[in-house]
Amino acid sequence: MSHDPLWFAQVALAALADIAFAGTLGAVLMLGWLSKEKAFATISPARFGWARARRVGIGGALLLALANLVSLWLQAASMSGVPVMEAGSSVWTVLTQTHAGIGWAIALAGSLLLVLATASGAPFGAGRLTLAALGAIVAAAGKASVGHAADAGAFSVAEIIQTVHLLATGVWGGVVITGALAVLPALGTSLARAFLIRITGRMSTVAVVAVVLVIATGAFNAFRGLGGAAGVLQESVWGQVLIVKAVLVGTALIFGALNRWSALPRLKRTASTVDAHTVTGVMRVEAVLMIGVFVAASVLSHSVPGFAFAG
Repeated sequence: MSHDPLWFAQVALAALADIAFAGTLGAVLMLGWLSKEKAFATISPARFGWARARRVGIGGALLLALANLVSLWLQAASMSGVPVMEAGSSVWTVLTQTHAGIGWAIALAGSLLLVLATASGAPFGAGRLTLAALGAIVAAAGKASVGHAADAGAFSVAEIIQTVHLLATGVWGGVVITGALAVLPALGTSLARAFLIRITGRMSTVAVVAVVLVIATGAFNAFRGLGGAAGVLQESVWGQVLIVKAVLVGTALIFGALNRWSALPRLKRTASTVDAHTVTGVMRVEAVLMIGVFVAASVLSHSVPGFAFAG
């Protein structure tokens, strides 16, 4: 693994893209739920939450598209061995003649579909949700095709599982990050309390499904990355970062479980301001941990996998 400035830039940009992707997915789900609640209506107590979700959605999608564009430029610089500012002439070659370039193009196409899905201020109906889902799948598939899973070949089981892993992690992290840091605080008034309770309940249900997929696909990726040699966990940077990621995921699960099995049921019973703040506060901690997960995942994707050291 190289620790030059280009490597750090690629890791930072990948983490930013992952967070933007998650935020967009979380916002799309929030917009879908809030649309059913008619939160877009001018007189709705939840309108502020709707507006925040919409801003996060379009902002996240645009940021994801920009990150994919810049990532392609950095990839061209890395593959051609030229300074970043001189990589422009290599972008087209990388884009059209390399597997990585094609993968980034697919990811960019997916992000543009997400931009289209989130651009309108109209209520989020089935058509826009379908477009957003398609964009998310395309974006995740594109990213999976340029990661370690691509070593198994195009359209391989490893790539498919990695695509599911990216989608599931994006949904889990997205509902937590978008909810805790943007939407739920906007539903903090007593008039919007019923909206907050219903939305957090839906968030919890979706997060449970996403977590199951994250654990299953993550276990497969970890086993594949280790190459069957547990010693790689301590002997390689990749293995050490994997441990950090696992600890972050496990800690996030603890806070998520605390909300699902304790704070949220209490909020449903009392509908009190204190309990609403508790749910949001616990979720904020989970959101910070998920941001850490995305950073760790970016380091893993730009590090030599453990199986390369397994002999």
